This record gives sequence, structure tokens and C-alpha cells, in this order.
Amino acid sequence: MSNSVQDRSSRSMLPKAERRALGKIAAAKRAKAKRRKLLMQRLTRLSFPVLAVAVVAGLVWWGIESKEPTVAADAQASAAPSDTAAPGATLPADADPALQTKPTVTAGGAEAPTELKSTTLIAGTGPAVASGQTISVNYVGVKYATGEEFDSSWSRNQPASFSIGTGNVIEGWDKGLVGVTVGSRVQLDIPAAMAYGENPTDGRPGGALRFVVDVLGTS
Repeated sequence: MSNSVQDRSSRSMLPKAERRALGKIAAAKRAKAKRRKLLMQRLTRLSFPVLAVAVVAGLVWWGIESKEPTVAADAQASAAPSDTAAPGATLPADADPALQTKPTVTAGGAEAPTELKSTTLIAGTGPAVASGQTISVNYVGVKYATGEEFDSSWSRNQPASFSIGTGNVIEGWDKGLVGVTVGSRVQLDIPAAMAYGENPTDGRPGGALRFVVDVLGTS
């Protein structure tokens, strides 16, 4: 005899009251399944407008996000290196107009300097820089032998400010800029010993260096 037949035979021998109770339980299960089915149908119908709202919201978000690179590009463009004096550069009233333009700095040659050499390219008419003062400058730095530029305040669109003659900068600057008059443009040919040495290990340029420095002011 199969199990299904056995089950039906067993149920047929149950008292009438118990059969009635089992019938109610089965009816309750069928009703519960029907309610679940109706609920799923309603949720399905509801999901369409919810999905539509989600899609619209996603498109709006994507549209906003897609504009960010343009804004970033604009910001980068505004911070791009400039060959004219940076907005933060306050020049003396009687400064040579040439100080408004980034200088072209060439190589010094194969024979490196053994001592500091300062050459005045433009003579300013302001006061002389004194040791201990804070000076504001624009500058371009290149490797003496090759003319390869390694640093420039012009590329940051912002003059540099620092204390001079106090050991805050390389010796070639500390000694080469004291006494220079405000409004001047000077060329400093600096031996390796007064710069960063022959073979620095911190990523700075080694060997002799050449700087062209515009002295914009002191404080």
C-alpha cells in the first residue's frame, strides 16, 4: 500500500470533530496563500511608479555628476602655470614692466661654478634686502649644466615668501639675495656645495644650479 493511500485511510478514520478542525486549518492556509498572492500583485503594480521615480532620480544624479569634470577642468585651467605675474604678486610702483613676465633661463655651460656668482639683470630702485627680513620673490630654478627647469613660483601662480639670511633657504640664496634692492631681477649661479650637494637623496636637484629671482618686496 502506498503512503498516500495510507494517509487518506488514516484521515478517514479520524473522529468527525478532528476532521472538521483539519478542514478549517487547510482552508486557513489556502486563504493565507491567496492573500499573499494578492499582496505580491499589488506590490508589483506599485513597483512600476517607484521604479520610474528611481530612474528619474538616477538620471538627475548622473546629470549632476557628469558636470563635475567640467568644473574640475575649469578649476585646473584657472590654476595652470602662467608666464605673467601671479595675482598675488604686488610689484613696486616703479618696477620694471619686465618683472610682469616670466624670464627665460638658459643653461650655464659644462663647467660648473665653484663659487657663488650674482648677476643683476634688472636693477630695482627699492630698499636693499637686509638679513633677517622676510622677502617676497618670483623665481625660476634650472640645472646649471642643462638648463632643465626643476622649480618655479610662476608655475604655482604665487610668489614665494621666506626669511632671508637665517638658514631657512639654501646658502646660495641666503648670501646671494642679501643686499639686492627691491624691484631687482638677479641671476644666481650657485655651486653644488651652496645648493643641495652633488647627489641629494631626497629628490632635490644635485650639482650646480642657476636661479633667476625677482625681488618683489620685504617686510
